[in-house]
Amino acid sequence: MLEKALEGQPRYWGWLIFLLALIGAAAFGYSFQYREGLSITGMSRDVSWGFYIANFTFLVGVAASAVMLVLPYYLHHYKTFGRITILGEFLAIASVVMCILFIVADLGKPARVNNVLLHPTPNSILFWDMIVLNGYLFLNLIIGWTTLAAERKELPPPKWVKPLIYLSIPWAVSIHTVTAFLYAGLPGRGFWLTAILAPRFLASAFAAGPAVLILLSFLVRGLTKFDAGKEARETLAKIVCYAIIMHLFFFFLEVFTVGYSMIPSHLAHLKYLYFGYHGAGGLVPFVWTALVAGFAAIVLLIVPRFRQKEGLLITGCILVFVCTWIDKGMAMISGGFVPNPLHEVTEYAPTNLELLITFGVYGVGALVLTILYKVAVSIKQQEELR
Repeated sequence: MLEKALEGQPRYWGWLIFLLALIGAAAFGYSFQYREGLSITGMSRDVSWGFYIANFTFLVGVAASAVMLVLPYYLHHYKTFGRITILGEFLAIASVVMCILFIVADLGKPARVNNVLLHPTPNSILFWDMIVLNGYLFLNLIIGWTTLAAERKELPPPKWVKPLIYLSIPWAVSIHTVTAFLYAGLPGRGFWLTAILAPRFLASAFAAGPAVLILLSFLVRGLTKFDAGKEARETLAKIVCYAIIMHLFFFFLEVFTVGYSMIPSHLAHLKYLYFGYHGAGGLVPFVWTALVAGFAAIVLLIVPRFRQKEGLLITGCILVFVCTWIDKGMAMISGGFVPNPLHEVTEYAPTNLELLITFGVYGVGALVLTILYKVAVSIKQQEELR
């Protein structure tokens, strides 16, 4: 089926050339990091995770959100998701590929990945993160490709793929739960030391992932005339709405717990993020933007007549993306590291090379997603012409 990716109009090839150029520029930028190490980044002794891990955390949620399609479609035979499920599964594949690349970038040198393989340590959360991410990647690749090949031949999916589908549902939850454990397992960081972190991550994932998928479905429709279905998008929009409500609810539970208990080591992180701390407040505008975007998205998505208008639906999904990307990205990273346990403030901002490498990773993800969507849409359109 990959031959479908070799067919396309000039704008398709132009897009691929642009992505390859972006990836090439990022590879050139990465060569500096390969030679000099993470000193080319904005990270420091106090802030040892940065923009790479921030994007990794967000994208794990996008990947995990595929379960919101797989569960209704395969378990409950919700046929409305018949045309959009494959797009969700392929989005999960591209997201996990980017997650893995961000981890490799954060390690400084790719060879350090071998240490996880050659010297496995089951008591390390990073070891289990490697297991669940790679497992989820292969599960989605096998399930998506096999079911698409069966559709091409006008046959039902083979029986052996069903157990993999059932396995992928709890596995999707596990990848973001384990990611949350990476944070919550660090007792010296009060901002992350909370049992509700995993539910917060999952709620934001089930908001951000379907929101991105809705936006992609509009993009695919505009470029290829393949429509995933208005009803499918509206159903996903409801899921996004309820998930972003839960995301903000969990956040305010944290605010109450920290604010009411007045534990200095925990309260300092929220003060830094939302009001500044010791004169430092580089993230204050961003976190307030995320909060306002979340509430605005709820208004646009919870009112049926707003949600049914495509322009407002697109706006609502963009606002959800902004809210969750900021909250689970830079706010989550810097909020945990700043201030440090001694209440000293060392702010973090990504360098130009960090940004270039990040854009390159997103370029790889966009390249993978473009090829997979090209194959999927071509087969779906052929099926409709029969």
